[in-house]
Amino acid sequence: MANTNTYAKRRARVKQAPSTGKVQIIPIGGIGEIGKNMYAIRYENEILVIDSGLAFPGDEMLGIDVVIPDITYLVENKDKIKGIVLTHGHEDHIGGLPYTLPQLDVPVYGTKLTLGLVERKLREHHILGDCTLNVVRPEDKLQLGVFKVEFFRTNHSIPDSVGIAVKTPVGTIVHTGDFKFDQTPVNDKPTDYHRLSKLGEKGVLAMSDSTNAERPGYTLSEKEVGASIMEIFRTAKQRIILATFASNIHRIQQVIDAACHYNRKVAVVGRSMVNVVQVAQELGYLKVCNGTLVEVDELRSMPPNKAVIITTGSQGEPMSALTRIAKAEHRKVEIIPGDTVVIAATPIPGNEKLVSRTIDNLFARGANVIYERVSGVHVSGHASQEELKLMLNMLRPKYLIPVHGEHRHLIHHAKVAEKVGIKPDNVFIAENGQILEFTQKSGRVAGSVTSGRILVDGLGVGDVGSIVLRDRKLLSEDGILIVALTVNKETSQVVSGPEIYSRGFVYVRESETLMEEAREHVTKTLNKAVNGKKTDWSVVKNQVKDSLSRFVWEKMHRRPMILPVVMEI
Repeated sequence: MANTNTYAKRRARVKQAPSTGKVQIIPIGGIGEIGKNMYAIRYENEILVIDSGLAFPGDEMLGIDVVIPDITYLVENKDKIKGIVLTHGHEDHIGGLPYTLPQLDVPVYGTKLTLGLVERKLREHHILGDCTLNVVRPEDKLQLGVFKVEFFRTNHSIPDSVGIAVKTPVGTIVHTGDFKFDQTPVNDKPTDYHRLSKLGEKGVLAMSDSTNAERPGYTLSEKEVGASIMEIFRTAKQRIILATFASNIHRIQQVIDAACHYNRKVAVVGRSMVNVVQVAQELGYLKVCNGTLVEVDELRSMPPNKAVIITTGSQGEPMSALTRIAKAEHRKVEIIPGDTVVIAATPIPGNEKLVSRTIDNLFARGANVIYERVSGVHVSGHASQEELKLMLNMLRPKYLIPVHGEHRHLIHHAKVAEKVGIKPDNVFIAENGQILEFTQKSGRVAGSVTSGRILVDGLGVGDVGSIVLRDRKLLSEDGILIVALTVNKETSQVVSGPEIYSRGFVYVRESETLMEEAREHVTKTLNKAVNGKKTDWSVVKNQVKDSLSRFVWEKMHRRPMILPVVMEI
């Protein structure tokens, strides 16, 4: 078997390709990361885009709300784009549309539930009226410029998920979307194996989900979770509070089915959860028996053993409903000792500490907490290794581009592909922004385009960069010292000050000696810098900053941000 270096070296390798008949695949986002999925397929002067997702910020992105792909390349070529086709309705595949569509103004194609979620999202951003949304069915075929686009049904943790086959003059490109092979899906609609096999008969290039490529075996059916939920409902003596991903409609359906079976009422808490449940009900993807769904306020008058709350917060997000409930900060829901709290999700990498803290807080308030590590309340929506093999054996791709995964997932996917007979040289471990160029006979890395991440903070898109994040990190770790003084513009004499103000550095009332010493140190620096002569105060401010920084380090071994402020009169 080839080792990891085989695939790493493969990136820079170039095969000789004919000068005509080329198709390019350009990952705008979604490779080497979880989230931000967006891929461009280009043939001559026509482009098709698959998905437009976002990613959630890491711990180091202080204050950032979401992260979206840098679409500079698409904006520069927007007149060539024939449309955006969507695989399914998860945020990491549709969440970037409110930021993408105002810049591209192209039609969007997706299944009914996917576009139902997109429509609500665009309405919240007040841009729905300017967008063209086109509903497709899994069996539909579209002609978008030179591209013939076909959809096929897949199974995932959200209904209406599809894979996409794009037929070009060079050959067929199959994007599997996020998938697993669920033989007993909740909605009784299995993957379209026949279509996959038909596509494989003609030879394809595959872009395939890599999220669970590390995991051996098969991913369990979502119905396994349904059995666990039924058992929890049978044994719970008081309220049940269940947290899951808002978009996991199959999971929500099974909770509602269990509530109907045991004659419990269900309230939905959390803005995103409320939105998804409303859309799924309106479009017929969520079946609710009469009178089961109630407002959360109505639960107060019910016996605890008749109440269920479905909520957000399965990832321990600081402002989510479950986290606020666990900290006794929610306006309408508080933990009652004896409540059963179910966290029906696996922590996303990086969220483990947040989830663990939420679980501890819930236990401390008297709840009985059930979570994946100790029960069967969650299964993944992504294919494990044996399912990846099955997909590859049905599609029989000449080339494989592992997508949707961190680098280790891509490498594991490449190793799985080698086991089913795909040559290591035909597996492209790509990077965002690389141009992967294919002819009917060969493939190569042909260059790169602008790519990266754009940070969204409130209404600001892209106005926060590495320097601002560095300053935020510094402020969060060591605080800030503000040095304020007033000077005479004509004589350059200090009229008042310097005064030193601390925020997040020390508590002034308990550090009066230190603050007085710092003030005296700044005064000496000023006297030496000014010394009765005309002064360039920008230079003096830098001197004060450097001098006070050295003083604080010697005294406290801390490096707060130091901000000198000079006011002239």
